[in-house]
Amino acid sequence: MTVSPDSRMLVIGAGLMGRLLALALAQAGHRVEVHEAGPQDATGSAALAAAAMLAPLAESAVTEAGVVRMGSHGLKRWPELIAQLPLPTFFQQNGTLIVWHRQDAAEASRFARQMDSTARAMPELPPAQTLDGAAIAALEPGLGQRFEHGLYLPGEGQLDNRQLLAALQQALESMKVTLHWNSPRSPEDFSPGASGQPNWVFDCRGLGAKPQWPGVRGVRGEVLRVFAPEVTLLRPVRLVHPRYPLYIAPKQDHIFVIGATEIESEDMSPASVRSALELLSAAYSVHSGFAEARLLEISTQCRPTLIDNLPAVRLTAPHTIQINGLYRHGFLIAPAMLDVVMELIQNGHSALADRFNLRVERPAAVMA
Repeated sequence: MTVSPDSRMLVIGAGLMGRLLALALAQAGHRVEVHEAGPQDATGSAALAAAAMLAPLAESAVTEAGVVRMGSHGLKRWPELIAQLPLPTFFQQNGTLIVWHRQDAAEASRFARQMDSTARAMPELPPAQTLDGAAIAALEPGLGQRFEHGLYLPGEGQLDNRQLLAALQQALESMKVTLHWNSPRSPEDFSPGASGQPNWVFDCRGLGAKPQWPGVRGVRGEVLRVFAPEVTLLRPVRLVHPRYPLYIAPKQDHIFVIGATEIESEDMSPASVRSALELLSAAYSVHSGFAEARLLEISTQCRPTLIDNLPAVRLTAPHTIQINGLYRHGFLIAPAMLDVVMELIQNGHSALADRFNLRVERPAAVMA
């Protein structure tokens, strides 16, 4: 099943995973072609609406150990991947600040216990640090003495998703990758290995792969982008709440990405007034400067998710690989998924997949 030098590779889907994989294949010396159902600005991709936080310890409250290990791997890999790109991409590794209001102390205690459990199970991750009000103010002067207690998760990071997508596209163009926009395709359209066909096909369509992978479902998320010149935050801030755990991710030039909602629905209609009000009021409760923020965008997108909320790789036919189920962890785990797939095509197996407990479905007919 291993790959030959100078193979012809075809990637379906040009979201985050498709762009990363296409670039890695081109850098490895292969001839790469990409088909994307949407336009080149990635408006059909869940990656465009993401906050792009790289927070393995914080995410351990809602996911499995394998995903946390993938996230830790990704934190090390992102600087290497970004350094290869022709356009600047904002990347920050100032940790994550977790805060809560007094009435939500019980929920915060549960969150802190989960952080402690993760730290014991994964000593390679820096443990959470307990903060009092003065320590919070020292870490984030913009928050002053607004919160009495908090947690600091050192080493966690974030990047600018839109800068990254643009930089990846520029890199693909500079590598002479053939890019087909507004060109919907599926694996059934190709016969890898046949005359005039690609040697390998990689399906990175996310929710678009649902007809070929019935377990894929969409989980709706609603995200705000605001310009808040009166707000300065040095790192992502998460607000513990029993119903909607808010996150605020500061980008460059006082742009902030605010989100929380997660709805079991594939509805792509605009965000509801209630959702927008809840996000804005929660952000205001973190920093009063958001009262004068300017709303730049209210985005709705559906994250591609599998039944167990975990990612997976499928070898559905000889030389055909599907990658899906990145869910809410897309930017966190994409480098790990990339490295697993590259190992699979180079060696026929992946030690990283074993380390991450990543499911690699390999029907007997594909083993040859």
